[in-house]
Amino acid sequence: MIGSISVQTRGPGFYEITRALQEQVEGQGDGVLTAMIRHSSASLLIQENADPDVRRDLLEWLDRLAPRADHPSMAWVTHRLEGPDDMPAHMKASVLPVSVQISVSDGRMMLGRWQGIYVVEHRDAPHRREVALAFTPA
Repeated sequence: MIGSISVQTRGPGFYEITRALQEQVEGQGDGVLTAMIRHSSASLLIQENADPDVRRDLLEWLDRLAPRADHPSMAWVTHRLEGPDDMPAHMKASVLPVSVQISVSDGRMMLGRWQGIYVVEHRDAPHRREVALAFTPA
């Protein structure tokens, strides 16, 4: 285990953590980095980091997939204790990964040219999200 990183979010969106993860694997040699978010209403995702429209469109798609619980189409939702954004956040986290594995060669993550690693926040309020990290040598 390497440890963990914390990510402060400001509401729904993509928060890039690529650089923070790269710092964790520098000097580690060859292997696999596993990152897991320790929350049930946020996700991790490897996605394009060049055009911000990609992230905006993905957020819009997620909102269409799971609207807020106060939307008329969500009248069937019973879990409302933590607010109208909570159950949809759990739904979104259930279709996106909560962990990712990244190959590492000579201490460098082997991401594609336009790939970044993101915490995807699904809740409306700011949160401090923790991402647990483990490195498995080759």
